[in-house]
Amino acid sequence: MRIVTAAQMKQIEHNADAGGLSYLQMMENAGTVAYQIICAHQPDAHTFVIVAGKGNNGGDGFVIARLAAQDGFTVRVVLAEGEPVTADAKTNFHRLDQFNVTICAIEQMDRLTDADVVVDALYGTGFHGELRPAGEKACRLMNQSGAYIAALDLPSGIHADTGVVAQGAVCADLTVAFDSYKPLHVEENAKRYCGEIVCADIGIPEDCHNGIR
Repeated sequence: MRIVTAAQMKQIEHNADAGGLSYLQMMENAGTVAYQIICAHQPDAHTFVIVAGKGNNGGDGFVIARLAAQDGFTVRVVLAEGEPVTADAKTNFHRLDQFNVTICAIEQMDRLTDADVVVDALYGTGFHGELRPAGEKACRLMNQSGAYIAALDLPSGIHADTGVVAQGAVCADLTVAFDSYKPLHVEENAKRYCGEIVCADIGIPEDCHNGIR
């Protein structure tokens, strides 16, 4: 089991990008493998709600939204804190224009209903501190949805390195960790919020991990 900190994961991704595997392709790979794992765990799911943040975790969620729409599923994307701000997340957000995906803002939502699967694509390894009001609402709606909750890399509201859980954090049924486990995945309290943890290969060559301690 390889466990890396958030900073180490950034270095691994930098190494991969320098070696020719672009950040955009890593996002595509992450979203694709997460979608495959979610479908394997919930083979009867037909309705997906992706709760997306404005960073790259949201971008991973947009990839899932596109793939689910391509497969003919009902897909809704909830923008928890507005439209994406990172380049690769923007690219995947705009790719949704070609598909039958409903986009709505968290301000329009009182509850998440009729979802078979809710994808937590809100906050990634950069989260620390307390949930902001919009993020707190998004996490609350996910937790109250009654749907199967799949978190991307980690449940939103948990510090990746320390495992400190913010009040209102998402309690997932499944967490798809990308490339490597993070410290929260093995911290006794934090891992209870992760549900089943699956570590997924996103195509980063093994030599990109050299020197990471």
